[in-house]
Amino acid sequence: MSGQPVRPYLWMLQASVFFSVMATLTHALRLWCDWQLIAVARSFSALVLTALFARVVGERVLIWRPFTLWIRSFAGSVSMVCTFYALTRLPPSDVLTLTNMFPLWVALLSWPLLGEPPPGHVWLSVVSGAVGVVLIQQPHLARGNFAVVVAFGGSFFTAVAMLGLHRLRDVEPRAIVVHFSAIALCFCVASWFLFDRPERPSQTPWGWAVLLLAGVGLTATVGQVWLTRAFAAGSPARVSVVGLTQVVFALVLDLALSFRRLEPVSLLGMGLVIGPTAWIMSQAPRHDALPAPPDTADTDSAS
Repeated sequence: MSGQPVRPYLWMLQASVFFSVMATLTHALRLWCDWQLIAVARSFSALVLTALFARVVGERVLIWRPFTLWIRSFAGSVSMVCTFYALTRLPPSDVLTLTNMFPLWVALLSWPLLGEPPPGHVWLSVVSGAVGVVLIQQPHLARGNFAVVVAFGGSFFTAVAMLGLHRLRDVEPRAIVVHFSAIALCFCVASWFLFDRPERPSQTPWGWAVLLLAGVGLTATVGQVWLTRAFAAGSPARVSVVGLTQVVFALVLDLALSFRRLEPVSLLGMGLVIGPTAWIMSQAPRHDALPAPPDTADTDSAS
């Protein structure tokens, strides 16, 4: 990282803290709120807070181009739906371990996108990650918990979103967050009608629930802004390495709040996922791995 500005990595570290807190609050809300409601609160809060702040400082955030922006927002929205579903059914540290596998997907996507088969060490890392997922999911799938598969699938869409995000470096970060939050809100509202919602206890402490929902929205908004700035300004591979600290922060919160117990098999699984992932990202070239889409040269923000 020598010779490179350190700020993008500090921004990603701050984003990791906020996302870990958001994941912990979401998991705590599982007893009182449907995951669809939590997801709607998260996307709506981010949309309103970011749009209001941008208006105060006089920034233009209603943009329609480039097309990469839509790819980023759609992929990120699917990833969000998957993540919030999983966070209400699994410990946050497990979910963040699975969703942070996206660099392995990026390495594999280089084959169809660039025609470059992944080298041997990438395939070894993929196998290690797959074994790690099996070890993490073993106790959950034994109970018929489908959330592990959903979180794993969400990591693929995160990879697509992150590939697009670095291409949007010339677009104002708050404009990207507003666009993503608006699309994500549509996805989350649709999920309210498309997926079942279990019955909740009638004695829901709505005071606490509203407070936690507000916390989810605030931490997600701040974390999203820091993440967007970090990926736009820094090397995506190296920024992603710093992003893996989410798992550490979430694990500490899990243990502190008794969301999980330290199980050697699960910890081994986390290591098999995080270790190869971090290694692949640290070995990635500092220049862009993928060619820019044809329209990214035109960053005119047409409203």
